[in-house]
Amino acid sequence: MLPALTGRRGAVGAARLPTAIVGCLVGGLLTCVTASGQTPGHLVGWGCMVVVEPPSLGNLKAITGGVYHSVGLTYTGSLVCWGSNFFGACEVPAPNVEFVAVAAASYRTLAVRRDGSIAAWGDDGYYGLAHPPVPNSDFIAVDAGRDQNLALKSNGSLVAWGLSTQVPSPNSGFVGIACGEGHNLALKSNGTIVAWGLNDNGQCDVPDPNSGFIAVSAGAYNSEGLKSDGSVVAWGNNYSGQCEVPEPNTGFVSIAARGAHTIGLKSDGSVVAWGSNADGACDIPEPATDYVAIGAGERTSLGVRSDGSVMACGRNDSGQTYIPPPDPSVVSIAAGGSHVLLLKLDGSIEAFGDPVNGQCDVPEPNAGFLAVSAGAAHSLGLRSDGSIAAWGDNYDDQCQVPEPNVDYAAVSAGSYFSLALRPDSSIVAWGYNGYGECQVPEPNDGFVAISGGGCHSLGLKADGSVVAWGRDNYGQCDVPGPPNRFIAISAGGFHSLGLRPNGSIVAWGDNISGQCNVPFPNAGFVAVSAGYFFSLGLKSDGSVVAWGSNTYSQCELPESNEGFSAIAGGGYYALALRTGQGPAPVSQEDRVNSLRIDSIEPNPFNPRTTILFELPRAGDGTLRVYDVGGRLVRTLWQGTLSAGMHRVTWEGLDGEARAVPAGVYWMRLEAGAGAAQAAKVILTR
Repeated sequence: MLPALTGRRGAVGAARLPTAIVGCLVGGLLTCVTASGQTPGHLVGWGCMVVVEPPSLGNLKAITGGVYHSVGLTYTGSLVCWGSNFFGACEVPAPNVEFVAVAAASYRTLAVRRDGSIAAWGDDGYYGLAHPPVPNSDFIAVDAGRDQNLALKSNGSLVAWGLSTQVPSPNSGFVGIACGEGHNLALKSNGTIVAWGLNDNGQCDVPDPNSGFIAVSAGAYNSEGLKSDGSVVAWGNNYSGQCEVPEPNTGFVSIAARGAHTIGLKSDGSVVAWGSNADGACDIPEPATDYVAIGAGERTSLGVRSDGSVMACGRNDSGQTYIPPPDPSVVSIAAGGSHVLLLKLDGSIEAFGDPVNGQCDVPEPNAGFLAVSAGAAHSLGLRSDGSIAAWGDNYDDQCQVPEPNVDYAAVSAGSYFSLALRPDSSIVAWGYNGYGECQVPEPNDGFVAISGGGCHSLGLKADGSVVAWGRDNYGQCDVPGPPNRFIAISAGGFHSLGLRPNGSIVAWGDNISGQCNVPFPNAGFVAVSAGYFFSLGLKSDGSVVAWGSNTYSQCELPESNEGFSAIAGGGYYALALRTGQGPAPVSQEDRVNSLRIDSIEPNPFNPRTTILFELPRAGDGTLRVYDVGGRLVRTLWQGTLSAGMHRVTWEGLDGEARAVPAGVYWMRLEAGAGAAQAAKVILTR
């Protein structure tokens, strides 16, 4: 989420900026291309709002969420982060490999590597939360609370850091952990739970009988434990019904609590959520089946299906639940202060981001749109009948479209004002006018494109000249020349961009962050877009160039910088539409061959657990259980299976049907020509 604006009038705070260029110059005439006539693509976002493409999400085995961002762990051991990138919460430290566990809270992310070390990044807070403990070794799990972190070592001991470093005594025999807002839970190998910390809602008062637990999870002020019989026990704050487990309370194999809600995975692959439904966190899309992994963020529910697709619902003020569709469907994009508008192939608009002023509430009927533009906290949509839909912040009447609301040809949203172009080439402006940004200079004719900035406006005429008006405190209205000949324009917070016919960019106005220093070679550009303190240029080869402020990595371009057809600069983030070649999708064979095992739920377990695995092709194979000494405990499956997903249950018995002792065991899957995957499982008694 972006910070609030510094004031309602005057200069926009260094947080939110509308930028959108609507319309294109073809032979001196403004043309509007219908949604159905454009090539659809996928949205990519970077900076303080990260948006990832479908291939990045096609290989997840675990998923979790913080308050404003989400994190996925792939089968290959890399991490994928999306949503808010404030404090660098989505910037995975290199090398992004060999991760085995992940946790998130607020603007912070923690992950355990295969070598037992912890990587931590994002908001360090007041307590060194992004600095792992020393010695940083031998860890197998980690969790994050509001002001504390908790980690589990391979020897069963706990380490805590942050506001509180307290751990229970004796500090041994632990197999699972969870962090709430100010309390902690730890599961012992004997199936009991130890709870400590803040107890103002009884969240540390584990109900009797305190036995038979195989997993723990913590909400903000409540606690949950999963029993070996598949039931869930919940205690602590119940203001939103987060302790009221829905019936039938059976068959659960995994639980994830965060904030005031919980999502639970059942052995049949179905998912159920309960507690606070703020922002729709408990509205699991139908069909709520065929899941293999779940996670929860603050007011968000997350899941991975057996086919590799990702589900996310709930809070979306930073894009943390925006999951791109598998097929390209976006034809135009707009970046507001902290919200995003997507014009879809069917003429509808999808909006996400900061919803405070209703800027994401697209009015009905959500159909027939040709163009979109986003302001600081309001949105504009141009319909095929020439009318304009305006919604969101209306404090300065920026959503009061002048009558008659017909015969408009283009729209552009300034910070707190709006611009529209009529077919007669005149401009209509309304909303905040404190700096004259709505006072279009005479003669008001001959315009073919418009762009609204922080507190200034730009108009491009058919002869290629640019007219600028409004606030000029940094020279953002002092159009350079001669020759004053441009083919595209974009107005930023306090600077302006113009694209010349030769493919070079001219920038003028505020340059405090280098946003007017166009990188060399200044050639080959086909589009421009101005963010608040940064600038974007799109080249004819489909690559993007970014320069200026990089406070939130808004100038750190995607690794695959190709195939883009449109750009948009927001407050502290950048968007691009990829319609050409991008990252290669994860093939089904690659996805399977990278697996060790899809999932083991529950883990730890008692008395049974379900192993989900996938074969790339039909054939012979085995799934065996070994103890830590490498001795064969039991063969769970041996024979021929079809390609695809398979489930096998282990009830904690050896080959002679005798109960094996509590401890650590290894599952080893072998199939094909020497292909093998292994995963650890913990049995409690």
